[in-house]
Amino acid sequence: MRPTLPSLIHILVPVKRSIDYAVKIRVASDQKGVDTSVKHSMNPFDEIAVEEAIKLRERSKELVESITAVSIGPAKSVDTIRTALAMGADTGIHITTPENVTVEPVSVAHALKAVVEKNKYDLIIMGKQAIDDDSGSTGGMLAGMLGWSQASFASKLEVESSGAVKVTREIDGGLEKLETKLPVIVTTDLRLNEPRFATLPNIMKAKKKKIESFKPEDLGLDFKPRMETISVSEPPVRQGGQKVESVDELISRMKSAGVV
Repeated sequence: MRPTLPSLIHILVPVKRSIDYAVKIRVASDQKGVDTSVKHSMNPFDEIAVEEAIKLRERSKELVESITAVSIGPAKSVDTIRTALAMGADTGIHITTPENVTVEPVSVAHALKAVVEKNKYDLIIMGKQAIDDDSGSTGGMLAGMLGWSQASFASKLEVESSGAVKVTREIDGGLEKLETKLPVIVTTDLRLNEPRFATLPNIMKAKKKKIESFKPEDLGLDFKPRMETISVSEPPVRQGGQKVESVDELISRMKSAGVV
């Protein structure tokens, strides 16, 4: 049966180049941030978002027209887009920034809004947060800017041919089920899926897929930071434990340390 939607849907998946999850984070020498001269990869929650977009098309090829991966960052962010293309995305968009420039979540939301208004997407699937700053705010801000519905922390996603979107999300009390209509922004949780590995043939094919590049001024964007990082420091080194001979000695030491 053909879908009842006026047209097939176009999906946008933001992907961020972040410090690899396996790297031990170190504070930079200027104590204004963390050392970024380490291995980077796609933000894990964004990998889940890419995988879910691909799964939606695999479940119903007559529903999804295209999947576009978009990244905001320096030249090396193209590698992150290529990873999404190798997984199965169709095209990419790169909004360029100079090296060592941090784009704040509100600026990311403005940039994604400009991309949506330029190309008219129906569904945005994005990670609930990036593991480098753990902000978790971009999806909500973007939904507010666009006036779209939002379903956050999705552990299950269904899109029907009628345009209905059903999302199951995990909450403290169990599971919550939401239903809305396109257009909508969905942010992904860990249990939504297991991202696939890009195969060598698909990696080679990804090199031929189209990636559009834009400067911020091309889209009327300003990435000037609104906040200033005063300092970043490592947590205090954990002290070794001490043995005590009795409960009374333990209580005495706790009192002297101000614990009780």
